[in-house]
Amino acid sequence: MIEGLSSAVVVDLVIGLTVIEGLALALYRRHTGKGVRIGDFAVNLVSGLCLMLALRGAVADAAWHWIGLWLAAAGCAHATDLWRRWRR
Repeated sequence: MIEGLSSAVVVDLVIGLTVIEGLALALYRRHTGKGVRIGDFAVNLVSGLCLMLALRGAVADAAWHWIGLWLAAAGCAHATDLWRRWRR
């Protein structure tokens, strides 16, 4: 089974699971009022997703500017996350 999975498919699965995780955390918080606040994980999650999209582009031989765009977006999200945490 593993032999049939390409790197791109594996990255797609991880991206999908990460999106589902984010939605599940947000829905749990919304319905119960418990758990992690959305603002405490959303920017961090976006940063990780952007890194995974850059990886997806690399394994799919995307043009360099798309990979660079996703890496820049990940860096911006990471910097935003750090800035928000530093202010606390």
